[in-house]
Amino acid sequence: MTVPGRVVPGTDPVDALTADGGIVSIRSVTAADRSAVTALYEQASAASLHLRFFAQPSAATLSAEVSRLCRPESAHHVNVLAYEGDELVGVASAERFGDRPRSEFALLVADRHHGRGIGTLLLEHLAARCRRYGITELSGEVLPGNVGMLRVARDLSSQARHRFDRGVVDVTLQISNDGSTAAVVDERDRTAERASLRALLSPSSVAVVGAGHQIGGVGRETLQSLLDYGFTGPLYAVNGHGDAVGSVPGYRSLRDLPGPAELLVIVVPAEQVAGVLADGAAVGARAAVVLSAGFGEAGPDGRKRQAELVRAARSHGIRLVGPNCLGVYNTDPRIRLAAGFAPALPARGALAVAAQSGAVAIAVLEHAARTGAGVSTLVSLGDKADVSGNDLIAYWYDDPETRAVALYLESFGNPRKFARTVRALSRRKPVLALKSGRSVAGQRAGASHTAAAAAPAAAVDALFAQAGVIHTESLGELLDAARMLTDQPLPAGERLAVVSNAGGLNVLAADSAELAGLHLPTTGETAQDNPLDLGADASPQQFAAAAEAAASGVDMLLLIVACTRANQPAEILAALGGVADQHPDLSVAAVVTGGTGLPNRLGARGAPVYDLPEPAVRALAHAASYASWRRRPLGGRAELTGIDRQRAQALVDKAFEHGPGWQTYARTAEILAAYGIDVVPATLVRDAFAAAVAAGQIDGPVVLKSADPRLVHKSDTGRVRTGLRGPAAVREAFDTVAAAGRPGQGVLVQPHLNGPVELVAGLVHDPLFGSLVLLGHGGTSTDLLDDRALQQVPMTDLDSGRMWRSLRCAPLLTGYRGTPPVDTAALQDLLLRLSRLAEDHPEIAELDLNPVLAGPDGMHAVDAKLRLAPVGGEPDPVLRRLRDPG
Repeated sequence: MTVPGRVVPGTDPVDALTADGGIVSIRSVTAADRSAVTALYEQASAASLHLRFFAQPSAATLSAEVSRLCRPESAHHVNVLAYEGDELVGVASAERFGDRPRSEFALLVADRHHGRGIGTLLLEHLAARCRRYGITELSGEVLPGNVGMLRVARDLSSQARHRFDRGVVDVTLQISNDGSTAAVVDERDRTAERASLRALLSPSSVAVVGAGHQIGGVGRETLQSLLDYGFTGPLYAVNGHGDAVGSVPGYRSLRDLPGPAELLVIVVPAEQVAGVLADGAAVGARAAVVLSAGFGEAGPDGRKRQAELVRAARSHGIRLVGPNCLGVYNTDPRIRLAAGFAPALPARGALAVAAQSGAVAIAVLEHAARTGAGVSTLVSLGDKADVSGNDLIAYWYDDPETRAVALYLESFGNPRKFARTVRALSRRKPVLALKSGRSVAGQRAGASHTAAAAAPAAAVDALFAQAGVIHTESLGELLDAARMLTDQPLPAGERLAVVSNAGGLNVLAADSAELAGLHLPTTGETAQDNPLDLGADASPQQFAAAAEAAASGVDMLLLIVACTRANQPAEILAALGGVADQHPDLSVAAVVTGGTGLPNRLGARGAPVYDLPEPAVRALAHAASYASWRRRPLGGRAELTGIDRQRAQALVDKAFEHGPGWQTYARTAEILAAYGIDVVPATLVRDAFAAAVAAGQIDGPVVLKSADPRLVHKSDTGRVRTGLRGPAAVREAFDTVAAAGRPGQGVLVQPHLNGPVELVAGLVHDPLFGSLVLLGHGGTSTDLLDDRALQQVPMTDLDSGRMWRSLRCAPLLTGYRGTPPVDTAALQDLLLRLSRLAEDHPEIAELDLNPVLAGPDGMHAVDAKLRLAPVGGEPDPVLRRLRDPG
């Protein structure tokens, strides 16, 4: 049982999306809600009360029920309610059976809100809060006629069980963090997001508030952008005088409009925006794009104003982009939305873009216009007060107009939600990302090896790699790769053929290909055939014939054309376009240098044309890497034996009775043993005589190290002595080792072991990224060699093998130069057990196993450091509808 009060989910409201795209605020029930809860039950129909209580309840029964619901939350009583604006629309609760991990649930939703998915949302959030108290099962009795409740139970868990007994259906829900449950919730989340964002990206009508006559003003230019692009629905201008703007009718207030305005584009002073939202709600507004500045970027007052703006939007059920953003664009010819003030209007394409920076969004639009690429939708997120990249990822998952997604991110509001949603999207469509702000200003003082390795940039790299995100180092690289990944077939492998009329550019292409991990197989009898240099005077026919020959037996084809006065570049490109069209399943890119007025796409298929060989090769390499990731099997949840979760939880709870922090070696070993992770035994001694006695009971040399749990790096300044033989050597070393720690902490005596390979393994829990598993080259050279791999929790059964194979030292594990291979199966088992330990016990803030001696006979953790810290407020790993504030 988890100690009440240590892991507290918190009572702050969490916004969630209903099935119809509405927004409800979910939080714990408090005593202050008593009148609202009473009104909810008093206004419920007789039919609803009968389904809830199996009979018509008396006034006393209802009063007792309200009192039960309004009790403070604890490990034995968990409750949540949902408000839509100021209206209480539903409540759910769970009562625990003693100390068992099982609770009985109850639920009531206001009659007029049935069928909107509110019951499912309440149970999802209730389950998340229950999980944090160690509850893994919900049960309840449901009348057979309560079809809605039975459907809610089915929707919540893929492991819902129903049993009919004596006229009642017994419903049991397993609410553990298993992948199947998460998949069910994810699917509902995507459906709700699409409904929620429809008015934003596909509005039927638009009103620009703050659109005046001043040419060059943001409001006027945004209205003109909508006109120029040909928005297909009704368009309104709202300004102080109510004047028309060109051909667009004008009104003094949104309340004066002759019809609804689904999307508001707001360009008024910051202090007026909340009032505009209230007026918009009266005329059917469901979404708003706030171009106005003066919010989160404007200091404490601006942040307060932004929080008030979000509350106003929530109360009116309005989704919000911005504030302080460039706008929103949708190139679908049925919509033609250009609700922003970017100088260039986008061409239609299949790349969806989300950018926090308006300047980056402008650069994307300019690049798309220059290269002939297009976009499907583009959203400038600005201050990300509401709509975030996570929301858009869910929307684009099923968007038929989008075939690839590009993200420019300055911050993560909820990295764990991002990881889950983007991994699902990456399995269907390429996702490219550029993350700014990757530098680390300082190091974590006193952190373990594991925590130091999991710096923000490393955590982002791990997140992207695990989720299949194509991570680029620059905006140009992102846009170049997007051209290859949006409309072209994915490579079937890493084999590249290069055909050109310029030997020097061939060399640059070959060098870039090797650095990017691509392979240039020979196409003929000599290695010089790939890259193939046809010479500067090659005719279009010669070029086409060589390209046709090179296309067989490879996965990618790069065609390089150097334009001169003496050749025919336009004709060459036309001929090469014909070759590309004859191979629709082959990834093809071209490079053209020295020409002007030539097409930026090749053939009818539109293969991208680049200015230089290096960006072309990088784009092909990104495509090949992504295709390889998509071919990889996902893996599943590992079946691990010998795990005693309750034993580990009891040990963690007992440790917290003495406060968080670094734990003793003995307690650390006990917690690890509950998950089948063994560490080398150690004897705690307080004086030199006892150390010598303990050493005498060990066959062979021994190790002395400080038992002070606060010492992280024991090899520094004499905190550990190895290879000691005989009592004299042990007694002589004792005082130095003991003095390294705090007085009275003692010394640990261990057998001295050696192994073919030293590794480091461990865990770190980050409030944003969740728990991460680390594996790397270990021992005293850990920080020097920087050979590490990180994986987010939970890991699949295949992730563990990928971790060790990704290390530079991987050859040492498989029998380097005749050495015996280590037991890699045991290594993978260790990593999976660490992942499960972190998944079940996020209170483990840091765990450092260093070194782990890897050999043919298994893994031996020589040292273990573990730090515990309270956990609270982080998003539940399965609960998908947590709205992150940015």
